[in-house]
Amino acid sequence: MLYPSIDSLMKKIDSKYSLVSVAAKRARDLQDKKDFRMDEYVSEKFVGKALEEIHSGHLSMKERDEKAIYEDE
Repeated sequence: MLYPSIDSLMKKIDSKYSLVSVAAKRARDLQDKKDFRMDEYVSEKFVGKALEEIHSGHLSMKERDEKAIYEDE
């Protein structure tokens, strides 16, 4: 994968683990719901589209609240 580069994505989300997690969740959402946030994508695959959304600023990661209990825990 050439676009977007890992260096540019790491400026948006600070850890590779978080980047993969956010992109995977968004890719599944794109596949199921087809709710695209951008008009044009370079990539044909859902993971690539999710990474493009992160790169463009349409998708970001929320900070976790230390006191909150999340459903997936």
